[in-house]
Amino acid sequence: MGWETILAGLSEAFRLIISLDNTVIEITLRSLHTSILATILSGLVGLPLSVFITMKEFPGKHHIKFFFKSMVGIPTVTLGLFLYSLFSKSGPLGSLSLLYTVNGVAVGQAILILPVMVTFIISAIESKDKEIRDLARTLGATEYETSIAVVREAYSGVSLAIVSGFNRAFAELGIATMLGANIKGITRVLTTAIALETAKGELGLSFALSFILLFVVLALNYLISRAQGGIAQ
Repeated sequence: MGWETILAGLSEAFRLIISLDNTVIEITLRSLHTSILATILSGLVGLPLSVFITMKEFPGKHHIKFFFKSMVGIPTVTLGLFLYSLFSKSGPLGSLSLLYTVNGVAVGQAILILPVMVTFIISAIESKDKEIRDLARTLGATEYETSIAVVREAYSGVSLAIVSGFNRAFAELGIATMLGANIKGITRVLTTAIALETAKGELGLSFALSFILLFVVLALNYLISRAQGGIAQ
């Protein structure tokens, strides 16, 4: 592959982005929809679970924390294969009809990023937990009110966990391929489309989708850093 081919691909990529190509817009919106849904699902489970693990003492607590830390780096194709087995027609969850759907991909991504969220949130809460908990209880707060106070104080770390989860879901390929099958107009997202178009030699569309993928991740991280005061105004 020569420079001329690469430059031609880059030129075509910018043309597609500037002209708001329908295919590019469609795939981008589907990726955002899937990843946002996955992040919401994972957050609804991960946040209360993290608070419970951090603030309660129970047998096996350290083993559970170790499990989630270990699962942060789980290969996506391994998890994708396991979920495919569950969601297939002959699988135990086949009746849910999640395979080859956007919702199925979102559920798979939510499971993938759950360890990321739980691990990061636990770390954030533990850094604030004891002193805030003691102060809240001294002031007569209930266990629920104490939990809310701790989460508020750990807001920076919690938001980082949510953004990190979204980023992993948004840039994920294995689960999106195995559960979504890259069906045009139905489950095709940025990562699966990039892989397909590159294999076909369509560098223009591949570059365009890659630039959008990178832009969304960088923009989101920039906005979070701004909100947390990590970047000078």
